[in-house]
Amino acid sequence: MRDAKIHASGVTQETAASARGELFSEERSAEVVAASFEDTPPPRLRQLLTSLVRHLHAFVKDVELTEQEWAVAINFLTRTGQMCTDVRQEFILLSDVLGVSMLVETINHRTGGTSTESTVLGPFHMVDSPKRELGDNINLDAKGTPCLVAGQVTGPDGEPLAGAVVDVWQANEDGFYDVQQPDIQPPGNLRGLFIADAAGRFWFRSVVPRYYPIPDDGPVGQLLAATGRHPNRPAHLHFIVTAPGYRPVTTHVFVADSTYLDSDAVFGVKESLVRDVPEVDDPARATEVGLANPFRALTFDLTLLRADQAPPAAQPAEVQPTVVRGAPS
Repeated sequence: MRDAKIHASGVTQETAASARGELFSEERSAEVVAASFEDTPPPRLRQLLTSLVRHLHAFVKDVELTEQEWAVAINFLTRTGQMCTDVRQEFILLSDVLGVSMLVETINHRTGGTSTESTVLGPFHMVDSPKRELGDNINLDAKGTPCLVAGQVTGPDGEPLAGAVVDVWQANEDGFYDVQQPDIQPPGNLRGLFIADAAGRFWFRSVVPRYYPIPDDGPVGQLLAATGRHPNRPAHLHFIVTAPGYRPVTTHVFVADSTYLDSDAVFGVKESLVRDVPEVDDPARATEVGLANPFRALTFDLTLLRADQAPPAAQPAEVQPTVVRGAPS
């Protein structure tokens, strides 16, 4: 058995083969169900399903899940799906508050410290950002503390990425996105799609982001309340930046003095993405940029990896044997 080939799911070929045709039992439930996927043509799909079965069965055995608890779980997932609409994705919220969104994002966009770190997309990038000119004001309802946002997009060697596309969106001063308040906010409020100049630079006018709660009037909010967790996210501005020949990045920039930086409901904060947003008291500069004096200034430079530049791989994890309650050691 020690020399047997082990699948990524932790199932040996011999174990899978021996479970074919075997009747279901508590002790070998995972092996029996995993064997049913052995003829799945796509290897990756087979790996995913087999690993999912083994981990799910191990969880059920570990906590000795009751029928009532499983019924509650099914009801919770059903209500989560029913809460989803064209402008709200409750399953993304669930993934976010369980830290799965951040884990998947981090695994798939490792930087090794050579480019801007990514973070979660969030549930509100669900409409196309309106095209804007550099310097435009995306704060269409003129509420909040004015802020000049500027930065430069470069490659890993510091080369400016002329024409990089910078997609931005944020909540208003009350903590709501435009799609959450279609009868209050103008369409496209606090969203913009910008094209960086020849030096890879971008700038636009907005308002200082503020903290806000994720939607907590559905099943995910009930989960947070039941576990004593708050629903709040620290103040941030979303970015998706792309350039031909480079790997895109989906990220945030967080306001350094915001509350909830150390307890983000969706675990999205990374130290490298936190920035000071100082006040600028300069009437001449305010007039130049078209903002009231004083205003705040947020600088956020972004670095992209080249498309052919493989991200650093994680250290492979050791395959751990599955412990089955009541099985002989």
